[in-house]
Amino acid sequence: MGGFIPQGLTWGQAPQNQPPDVEQVIRLAQEKLANLMPNGKGLWTVVFIVIAILWLSSGIYVVGPDEEGVVVRFGRYVQTTGSGLNYHLPYPVESVYKPKVTQVQRIEIGYRSRDRAMVDVQGESLMLTGDENIIDIDMSVQYRIHNAADYLFNVRNPTADPFTVVRNAAESAIRQVIGRSKIDDALTTGKALIQENTKKAMQDILNLYQSGLLITAVQLQQVAPPQEVVHAFKDVASAREDRERAINEAEGYSNDILPKAKGEAARQLQEAEGYKLAKVSRAEGEVKRFLALLTEYNKAKEVTKTRLYLESMEEVLTGMNKVLVSPNASNGVLPFLPLNQKNGQQPPQTGKGE
Repeated sequence: MGGFIPQGLTWGQAPQNQPPDVEQVIRLAQEKLANLMPNGKGLWTVVFIVIAILWLSSGIYVVGPDEEGVVVRFGRYVQTTGSGLNYHLPYPVESVYKPKVTQVQRIEIGYRSRDRAMVDVQGESLMLTGDENIIDIDMSVQYRIHNAADYLFNVRNPTADPFTVVRNAAESAIRQVIGRSKIDDALTTGKALIQENTKKAMQDILNLYQSGLLITAVQLQQVAPPQEVVHAFKDVASAREDRERAINEAEGYSNDILPKAKGEAARQLQEAEGYKLAKVSRAEGEVKRFLALLTEYNKAKEVTKTRLYLESMEEVLTGMNKVLVSPNASNGVLPFLPLNQKNGQQPPQTGKGE
């Protein structure tokens, strides 16, 4: 389609006095189109084609890298498309939703963060433990969309209140887990296990309702007894610490005493074994010597008796002061023979009767 030149102008010539009349330009354009399309029928065809092209091109859409495209046809789910340039049938036949599936959302259970302060919500935080104690728990939950179609069509009003389904699942899961736990475990070493069990229980609930949500993290922010009994719990904790300290001291004393006692017992056992072996060996030697003497005695009884007598007397009288008295000593002066006196030395006095 060729262009048109307003009246009084030529190519490369600027207007001299004033701009062309708008009505005149429109009239010239209509005349030009009328010459190209006799009877005006071609004009409506062009308009229809332009409108059709614009309508069909409205089905082109772009899905961001953190999104998924959920295409519905007359309200019924058709397909899910990935990031990039995509196409669907124009409205009202098909339409597309583009939720952010990689964005991690966070909710708070038992408290609310306001102006860098934590406001306690006791209706959510107070719960009963397995050993029938009340405990105050604050928890945060992180989640994201795992299945965009399930999230859009199985969660009631997800765009208006996306936290409702996760909050309900979180409260149900944490109360279920705490209801099977003891308060001492929740306050001390069992926090990690409670977090893992709560995360698993939440995911099971969300999967059961096909919510299309994935729990990425569960974090216990605060686990404490209620304010009304916190002092009593502190006293119990102090008593528990004193008990642990006393146990540790007793174990240290036991570890110091027991090795010494075991060593002394082992020493005495070894000495007893040595004494036993010595006694047994000596007894066996005495038995052998007696049997040898018995053999000699049976061979020559008188000689053996005399020899044994002399050996016994030698053993008994060795080192003693000895006085020999004659059988006739009672008549006259007592004869005395100092057998143990040497070199003029006097014998030691041993008293009367020697």
